[in-house]
Amino acid sequence: MKRLIGLILVLAGVLYPFAVYWGTEHFAPWQFALLLGSLWLARALTGERKPGSLAMALVALVFCVAPGVIDSHLMLRWYPVLVSAFMLGLFGSSLVYGPPIVERMARINRPELPDSGIRYTRKVTQIWCLFFLANGLTAAILTLWAPLSWWTLYTGLVSYGLMGLLFAVEWIVRPPSAGGK
Repeated sequence: MKRLIGLILVLAGVLYPFAVYWGTEHFAPWQFALLLGSLWLARALTGERKPGSLAMALVALVFCVAPGVIDSHLMLRWYPVLVSAFMLGLFGSSLVYGPPIVERMARINRPELPDSGIRYTRKVTQIWCLFFLANGLTAAILTLWAPLSWWTLYTGLVSYGLMGLLFAVEWIVRPPSAGGK
């Protein structure tokens, strides 16, 4: 059940900008908040008991209350900023408290990662931190000063394209010491 809820949350996150774009003409903010909040509540109740996972669910639940209480469609546009901020916090805290997230992922396929691979994965984690910072700032700027269509285009397509490009470039330049070709 928790995998299904996780999958639904991922799908809802990907489709969220388009739902907001289309739904602002058809639904009240509280209806969005209720649906998204229900998914996050289910995640909090059935998800893993890791501090980061529970923290994200609780922050998302608090966020979901805001559009309903304030009754503002503009509040709905802050969700991608929240997600980027959380990802920045997750990746950034892994640099401080270690091991970096990219190193953890690299060790799945290569448990005995050499020092050069560890240094490389740390740099890649730092690059992801910069990406999440820039992505969140861009989404915030679009939320505050751009038409809904621009916000939807960026948060629904462009940001995912940039993520994919970052993944692809990193995979191409990844040295053998970090599990590359």
